Amino acid sequence: MMVIFLTVNLLNIHHGYNFRDLGGYHTQDGKTLRAHKLVRAGKLSDLSDRDLSYLADYGVRDDVDFRSPDEKKMAPDRVPEGTVYHFDPVFPHDETKVSKSWAEEQQAFSLDALGGHHNMIRTYGDMIVNPTSQKAYRAFFDVLLANENSGQSVLFHCSAGKDRTGMAAVFLLSALGVDEATIRTDYLTTNDYVGGALQAVLDKAKAGGANANMLQGLTDLWVAKPEYLDTALATIDKNYGSMAQYLHQALQLTGGELKDLRQFYLI
Repeated sequence: MMVIFLTVNLLNIHHGYNFRDLGGYHTQDGKTLRAHKLVRAGKLSDLSDRDLSYLADYGVRDDVDFRSPDEKKMAPDRVPEGTVYHFDPVFPHDETKVSKSWAEEQQAFSLDALGGHHNMIRTYGDMIVNPTSQKAYRAFFDVLLANENSGQSVLFHCSAGKDRTGMAAVFLLSALGVDEATIRTDYLTTNDYVGGALQAVLDKAKAGGANANMLQGLTDLWVAKPEYLDTALATIDKNYGSMAQYLHQALQLTGGELKDLRQFYLI
């Protein structure tokens, strides 16, 4: 398999993680993604006033929040001045973490070291075929299609900027004509930036008496694994035949809209 080394444009955010500008990626036909147009990110709830000012100056004009209603309620976004907030839940609840009580989750994960891994495999398949997910990703493209002004960025995020955000990036980069090796590398790059947040989760679990199985399960919830993305891509191929067909049939992107996206976001 081809290995791609990306130049990652990490934003200078002090109270958040995994904020990345996708500008600079190349398409298969020799074009380049514009900078200051597409930003993928983790949660915005902890941003400082300085971070908000930074994002406003960076040009962020749309904030697309893929989290569930409960996640939004527990940790509402801090939105930069002048930015339009779009609540766009991919799931009605957070399927990227086990939807059980903490006590039930501890019990299940403590008995099975692969519990978190299996949960993520199921989630990635569901993200492809779930009508709520498809509606959310179509709404995301509607925001992208309304952002033709140069220098204005669409920021899209979930909690860690890994799964729901990761698949949004997969769909978007595919629509723009980026090759699969680059898309895969972008997806896995999240692992370079979630280590601190993961360690905090593991430390809290250890303090609560979590065993090795539980710690492995939690780790699998927090990292981006090739097999998670492979599950999504295999589900697309099985149900739609190809990514191009998925974008057309499930997300209802027309040829004209694909042309507009490439005009807005490529140089």
